[in-house]
Amino acid sequence: QVQLVESGGGLVQPGGSLRLSCAASGSLFSIYTMGWYRQTPGKQRELVARITSGGSTKYTDSVKGRFTISRDNAKNTVSLQMDSLKSEDTAVYYCNANSDLLRKTYWGQGTQVTVSS
Repeated sequence: QVQLVESGGGLVQPGGSLRLSCAASGSLFSIYTMGWYRQTPGKQRELVARITSGGSTKYTDSVKGRFTISRDNAKNTVSLQMDSLKSEDTAVYYCNANSDLLRKTYWGQGTQVTVSS
């Protein structure tokens, strides 16, 4: 069992930065692929970025060059550094832990990010 708790959301002006963090409890954190997803009302949840146990990363095209995902296996945390934020980045952001090997996936409760002047 893995529990995920996000933090760091809030209100920021366009062009600003925010850093989201996700703290995981439970064992075997290092084997999970960790990801950040986001969702706006009426739309499907979409992948923003993910990082594998080996450190390989993937980003959705709209955030490439602006967002950076990282993980610290010693601290059981994954972070999303968001720079040059745009209004279209406004969403609820969810932390995800997924293991195809264990056939397990877990979600955090979500944190609101609002980009507005």
